[in-house]
Amino acid sequence: MSKSTRRSKKQRSGGSVDPAPVSEARSLWPPRRLIVSLCSLAAAAAMVRAGLLESVVGGIVDGAVRNIITLILGFSALMSAVLWFVRESGHRSTWKRGLGFGLLGLVGLGVATLRIERVSGDLVPEFRWAWQKSRDTLLARPAAAPPSLSATAPWQSAPHDFFRFLGPAGDASLPPSAPALDPAWKQNPPRELWRRPIGAGWSGFATYGDHAVTLEQRGDEEIVTCLALASGEPEWQVAVTARHQTVLGGTGPRSTPTIHDGVVYAAGATGWLFCVDGVTGKVLWKKDVLADLGIDAAAHAAAVAWGRSGSPLILGDVVVVQGGGPRADGPVALVAYDRSTGDRRWTAGDDQISFVSPSLLMLGGREFLVAVTESQVIGFDPATREEAWRFPWPGHSNSDASCTQALVIGPNRLFISKGYGIGGAAFDVEPGADGAWTVKEAWRNKAGMKTKFTNVAVHEGHLYGLSDGILECLRASDGKRMWKGGRYDQGQLLRVGDLLVVQSEPGDVVLVEATPEAHREVARLSALSEQTWNSPAIAGDKLLVRNAREAACYRLPLRSAEVTDRAAPNAGTTNVDATPTAETPPEADPAPAASGEEKPAA
Repeated sequence: MSKSTRRSKKQRSGGSVDPAPVSEARSLWPPRRLIVSLCSLAAAAAMVRAGLLESVVGGIVDGAVRNIITLILGFSALMSAVLWFVRESGHRSTWKRGLGFGLLGLVGLGVATLRIERVSGDLVPEFRWAWQKSRDTLLARPAAAPPSLSATAPWQSAPHDFFRFLGPAGDASLPPSAPALDPAWKQNPPRELWRRPIGAGWSGFATYGDHAVTLEQRGDEEIVTCLALASGEPEWQVAVTARHQTVLGGTGPRSTPTIHDGVVYAAGATGWLFCVDGVTGKVLWKKDVLADLGIDAAAHAAAVAWGRSGSPLILGDVVVVQGGGPRADGPVALVAYDRSTGDRRWTAGDDQISFVSPSLLMLGGREFLVAVTESQVIGFDPATREEAWRFPWPGHSNSDASCTQALVIGPNRLFISKGYGIGGAAFDVEPGADGAWTVKEAWRNKAGMKTKFTNVAVHEGHLYGLSDGILECLRASDGKRMWKGGRYDQGQLLRVGDLLVVQSEPGDVVLVEATPEAHREVARLSALSEQTWNSPAIAGDKLLVRNAREAACYRLPLRSAEVTDRAAPNAGTTNVDATPTAETPPEADPAPAASGEEKPAA
């Protein structure tokens, strides 16, 4: 009997018949649950970008964390949509296979052809082709200028030398004797004196008389470079075979030379310390600090992940630099070398180094040699090197590192700040009844002055700095925020009188009023065109800026001096805007000017 006959009989007898199996139809459109999930992920990303997550979990969420979370949310949304399309949608199998293999091919192609050259301060990557060499490896070492009649004459200092990191006092503020800047850049723009290519690195310039010195990386050589301040022409270079390079920290040296009595002291990213005669460029002595202290270089590079960054400090007849570790006898915070011979004189401290330069600060009417280490702030008697006081300042030099200089903001008060959710705090350092020094926290603002790797200036009882990339003003007495505005990213700043000279990370130089009333940007100069973590230098009316690709010098208009060359032809393309918004994007850089030839801004 056939199946159809049996089914007919069953139907006539009133029995039920099981329906024939039918394949489940799959939709060409995503289901509601997927749409809801994608919308939720998009809303979460928008909340993160708007900074709402920070108000929930606290200041640990900075720009870098926001970018990482946004990337994770975006990747989750993309993978959810792709998995639905490939596994559950009703689209043709050929389309599904094409999408799957296409995505795998794109990933493979990207891995094979792209390399991350570096990342921004907020972890935005910059790519290059795999077959391209890093730009600094293509730069030949420039020839020094031919000897002149004054080649053997001693270097002569100038009244407004910028001879060390962050200026004469090392506090990101020029002294009251510095020339006052004219902020009317629209009517009286800065003039470009020179522009030239430079090797990689985040070093700034130090000036002494007619000379400017910085550090750079060209291929396998770490180089101390001296340029003529007026023309930018090379005067001499001193090189050592060494190279520091990481994706997160970039390539090259990152400290700024110190110039004292015409002698240059320069500390490289890998541990070399140079003492160089400024006139001739002759190396008077050099020291491998890691080898001298018995520190394993590989272990040190892992512990201090982004290169040694401390600039040398002159203290009497010694030059003080960061020590380090690990070492058999434990890490040392500071080490001092004889300025004349290079012999090691002493060490101080027992903590791993950070990325902060040693400094000499006055507190309670007494000078202290201050070291901001990996997890402490320590004050030493500069005469005896004995520890006078310390307080904890948590961090790790391969993750949540300290990069900001300690700053005196009162007779007994010290300010310190950092990113990574720590913010700013003030501590009172005072002598006790028994002669011992005590440290007491005066105030703390975890949401304020989240200075990732920038520094802070103080003016008339108020602090100014880039907090997670946005300029901020805090009251020094209690840490209260007065205002926050103007995104300049992870840049640097200097204070000149009542003006802040802000070097933005994208390359613009911006003038902002140093006032607690409000954020007031008064002028902007398109000085550089790429990522800039280097601190600017100002020597008299000359502004020196650089990044990992180029260096430039501008003559700034002054309030106290008449600019005699205003009638020069308007041949440049440097963009100056007297009334921009804080979000104005940087314009294109001008074409290089001939060395020593002034070029007016447009």
